[in-house]
Amino acid sequence: MMPQPVPLSRDLVLVGGGHAHALVLRMWGMDPLPGARLTVIDPNPVAPYSGMLPGMVAGHYRQRDLEIDLVRLARFAGARLVVGAVCGIDTQVRRITLGDGREIGYDVASVDVGVHARMPTLPGFSEHGVAVKPLGPFAARWEAFVADVAVGRQAPEAAVIGGGIAGVEVALAMAHRLRQVVGRAEVSLIERAPEIAPDGPVLRPRLMRALADMGVRVCTGAQVAEVQAGAVVLDGGESVPARLTVGAAGARAHGWLADTGLPVTEGGFVRVAPDLRVEGEEALFAVGDCAHHSNAPRPKAGVFAVRAAPVLRDNLRAVLSGGETRAFRTQRDYLKLVSLGEQRAVAEKLGIAFSGRLLWRWKDRIDRAFMGKFDPLPEMRADPPPRVRALSDEGGDEPMCGGCGAKVAPAVLRDAIAGPGDDAAVIETGGVRQVLSTDHLRAFTQDHGLMAQIAALHALGDIWAMGARPQAALVSVTLPRMSEALQARSMAEIMAGARAALNPAGVEIVGGHSSMGAEASIGFSLTGIVEGAAITLGGARPGDALILTRPIGSGTLLAAEMRGEAEGRDIVALFARLAVPQGDAAAILARARAMTDVTGFGLAGHLRNICLESRVAAWIDADAVPILPGAEALAARGVRSTIWAANRRAAPVAGLGETAREALLHDPQTAGGLLAAAEAGHANELVARLRAAGHDAALIGGIEEGMPGALRCRGTAG
Repeated sequence: MMPQPVPLSRDLVLVGGGHAHALVLRMWGMDPLPGARLTVIDPNPVAPYSGMLPGMVAGHYRQRDLEIDLVRLARFAGARLVVGAVCGIDTQVRRITLGDGREIGYDVASVDVGVHARMPTLPGFSEHGVAVKPLGPFAARWEAFVADVAVGRQAPEAAVIGGGIAGVEVALAMAHRLRQVVGRAEVSLIERAPEIAPDGPVLRPRLMRALADMGVRVCTGAQVAEVQAGAVVLDGGESVPARLTVGAAGARAHGWLADTGLPVTEGGFVRVAPDLRVEGEEALFAVGDCAHHSNAPRPKAGVFAVRAAPVLRDNLRAVLSGGETRAFRTQRDYLKLVSLGEQRAVAEKLGIAFSGRLLWRWKDRIDRAFMGKFDPLPEMRADPPPRVRALSDEGGDEPMCGGCGAKVAPAVLRDAIAGPGDDAAVIETGGVRQVLSTDHLRAFTQDHGLMAQIAALHALGDIWAMGARPQAALVSVTLPRMSEALQARSMAEIMAGARAALNPAGVEIVGGHSSMGAEASIGFSLTGIVEGAAITLGGARPGDALILTRPIGSGTLLAAEMRGEAEGRDIVALFARLAVPQGDAAAILARARAMTDVTGFGLAGHLRNICLESRVAAWIDADAVPILPGAEALAARGVRSTIWAANRRAAPVAGLGETAREALLHDPQTAGGLLAAAEAGHANELVARLRAAGHDAALIGGIEEGMPGALRCRGTAG
């Protein structure tokens, strides 16, 4: 008998993608705990490594050099990634709440959300300033400012509020970068204390010399009264010129932590015991800058989070499996390495400071070594292939795709149902014309709520493509084997995601079916009401224009994500796009002569179905077809979805050759766009209306006379 996987029985949730959690995810991927379902929640697809931030500001690193790709890391760890901002934790019922209202249950959880440097109470800062943390908004503002300075749109004037070590590093880095760009910099460092670096007296003399050498103006004993569009106004009325104002005045705890009722310090940091559990809590941990070690308070420094990671991993496993936890012992002193803008650094330990270029190289080596833990991730040993196997004409070494990439081959399906068929069946009863359709997707994300939302919108595409008004839904769910508690949590997430998609479309969930199986899948059977004639595949005429409402490439992106080859940003952007409904687009295209939704058979396959049913041919402008970010580069590297080869055989396209764009014409789409054949005279107006409604619509070709189902390409894209 084949060994059976251990049923899932406990939920471990990591809130935040901080340094400690990133390392825990890496260790978990190499040695998971059987029976534990791991979830990580973060607002972003990437987590920044703060140690390299000044180097990015100075221009020594690209932004991506200091970002840990959480999508890839979660895939490596076998974890669910939920992209969202946590706003509450209820330890009584063990439930985490996200800002958008979603809820995630847990048995054991850990918080590693870092800190921020926002200044919401400082007049004008929210409008005219930017905090150095979080990284994303700051990096975007900084790079835009540098670009404006380079072309003369802005003067190279900047101010940093906060003269601690972090503020000094940022000010020096900004001055260095601006000097490199335009040969001069007017950077001011503003600190309310009598001296800079209040926590670094040994480093202070060397930092002051570096600031002087870089021409940074230092304002100490200065209280900021207001931030304006072009200046920082001090309490005494003095105005400090600043076309960009950056906040770096200390590490602030996220406000929601104090609102949870957890034990926190006066500053809002979560108090933790020696074993990293929140004081008074058996199943909640906290680590990194958001945590306060009551038994041994330490400064906010990444070194402590990094060293806490193995202890945190062990203690999480211990609580999940009924073992004993151990204490995390923080060192009293640690090596402080501070970059000085150019490729020089100053170091301090045990009261001794020294500086030079060799120290920067040392720091650079340490930082790159840390990031090297996540890119590339360790190669995991795969099970050896069978020594003897049955003959096969098919590939099969790559993992099977999720979504519509897992469909049955189009030729097989066409033979089984005796023709292309419309997107939904039309049933007339008592003078009411009703459409009926069903769709079922193999899960491509273990964020059950998101998967359900996308699956529901995918199913709605058939109803909308027929010009019908959605009416009722049955839900079909298969879950991997898990405990009743996890079943309940999973079903709650799925139903919440389904309602988020169906309720705004006017659909009522009237029942369904559930089962446990080898893996998760979610499907919907839908009905809709047609007022008037349904829009079918068979109405296209020569001369009609072809309109597509959404870019293609989702199958390629999902295939790459499964293999750890896609960029996390591209995947999260894809999910956000797939979660956008297209009912309004269908309404705009209500007078289309033929329409379908582009799904598993790809753009070429679904266009061919229109042509077969309408007894026409079609041409595609390859340059006009919109492509999802990241998809074309992946296609050029040879990434293909499971059903791609079958799609290409079923709907060949003449005139383009072996190119990335040709490959993407056969890419299976999940929750793809609507493809409409419309009267050419109205096509530009329809596209303009679709774009005004927020859809990335495009004119991509036209209908012509010719052999039914024949497709050809115009355009030179390769």
